[in-house]
Amino acid sequence: MSERFGVDEAGKGPVLGSMFAAAVVGSSKDLPDEIADSKRLSPARREDLDERIRERCEVGVAEVPVERIDDPETDMNTLTVDAQASAFDAVAADGLAGYVDAGDVDEARFGRRVAEGVTADVDVTAEHGADDEYALVAAASIVAKVARDSHVEELSVEYGDVGSGYPSDPTTRDFLREYVREHDALPDCARESWQTSRDALAAAEQSGLDEF
Repeated sequence: MSERFGVDEAGKGPVLGSMFAAAVVGSSKDLPDEIADSKRLSPARREDLDERIRERCEVGVAEVPVERIDDPETDMNTLTVDAQASAFDAVAADGLAGYVDAGDVDEARFGRRVAEGVTADVDVTAEHGADDEYALVAAASIVAKVARDSHVEELSVEYGDVGSGYPSDPTTRDFLREYVREHDALPDCARESWQTSRDALAAAEQSGLDEF
């Protein structure tokens, strides 16, 4: 069968906003030549490629909101499996074979879990760094990243400049600190279970104590 698939996710590590997963089903020879892991591409190039990928392949996207990420009854490995399986399930068909980017130290276990979450009978191989090795996984990483970037843009419209949403981003950390200082609470877009959120709350509490 010439059609295969690739699956990847974006937004696993940020302190702000949702995680997204994408699945791309098609033939790697139909993909644009410039396909590469999304981290190696500029935002403008990703958006252009996302449009062209969608024109040539079947695409499924799944979102994992903050509320699910903060649920103490689950964990990021499970959420990553669920996201990849949900995105793939939207476009999967019996007999498809392909690769997913492994979100677990145990690649085989991760692949089995994704396959179990898909209704169709599919052959899933999970590998670390699959977005660097397989064009369809790289394409999926682009689609997922564009979805994540669009989500962050929506957050910036609502809250002002939130940066990239990653804990390492000074703009994101400044936004969180200022928001908590002004509202005495985290914004709804923040992952409460992340240490960066806890640090922002602790800093505001300490600042309040220092005023006495």
